[in-house]
Amino acid sequence: MYLDQDFVVELLSKTTHVPLPEPTSAKPTPLPTVVPTVPRVTFETLHDTGKRTLWVVVVVMALSSLAFYVQAARVPVQKRLFHVLTSFITTFAFLSYFAMATGDGIGFHQTIIREHLKETGQHVVKHVINRQVFWARYVDWTLTTPLLLLDLSLLAGLNGASILVAVVADVIMVLTGLFAAFSNTDGQKWGWYAIACIAYLVIVYQLAQNGRRTVATKDNKTRAFYSSIGAFTLLLWTLYPIIWGVADGARIVGVDGEIVAYAVLDILAKPVFGFWLLTTHDKMSQTTPTVDGFWASGAPTEGTLRVGDDD
Repeated sequence: MYLDQDFVVELLSKTTHVPLPEPTSAKPTPLPTVVPTVPRVTFETLHDTGKRTLWVVVVVMALSSLAFYVQAARVPVQKRLFHVLTSFITTFAFLSYFAMATGDGIGFHQTIIREHLKETGQHVVKHVINRQVFWARYVDWTLTTPLLLLDLSLLAGLNGASILVAVVADVIMVLTGLFAAFSNTDGQKWGWYAIACIAYLVIVYQLAQNGRRTVATKDNKTRAFYSSIGAFTLLLWTLYPIIWGVADGARIVGVDGEIVAYAVLDILAKPVFGFWLLTTHDKMSQTTPTVDGFWASGAPTEGTLRVGDDD
């Protein structure tokens, strides 16, 4: 079909145009600017230095235990009490360090760090820290430190009431340290830590005050030896809570540094302490008391019922 050109021009000139919207000054609504973030997760674990240190202490504790048992067999059974107690100390320490060196007796404590967002008023997780806690070490201390206290208490001649108070305070000290290591808040952590320090002061009082007063009635050699080895022990034990505070507590020292520090203290407080105690005790055997009765001879046989006798 043919369209007249003039007709098309006239039709287009009469077509109504739809006006475009005029620009306005209103600003567009902003989109939300809070973008969810993925928290950073880190693991604080031992490395080669820590692993090697654990195995070194395993060997030291094993050899020390063997030496103490041999040394015990060379003295009469009446004078063997200190040898047996000291041998048990290094034996329990050997078991604990062997467990840690092979990967047992280890747990993780998780610390969650949150950040406050001003835009939403919410607290979001920013950082998750998982740190290794060697709970086998606390089992070791629960068993070995009371035995060590028995060594010092018997050397000084403390009465049974003072020994019981010292041992119970020692167990409280170790257990509250374990609770602090796995606490979820700073209030719990440092609260348990404070209780542990108070328990330690009770131990110091029993050894330094009551022990010194009791040992004053003994001979000069015993008094001098107790003062020396007692001061040595209390000095080492004072360093333990300091290391805990900068390691498990404030997390300033890494896991490897913690392992090395505790390893040095454990070697000094157990094998070195044991060799010093037993060597000096054997030299003072003429002035130190002996343990007879059931310890040396067993239960008395007189007046007891013997199975199988006809009379």
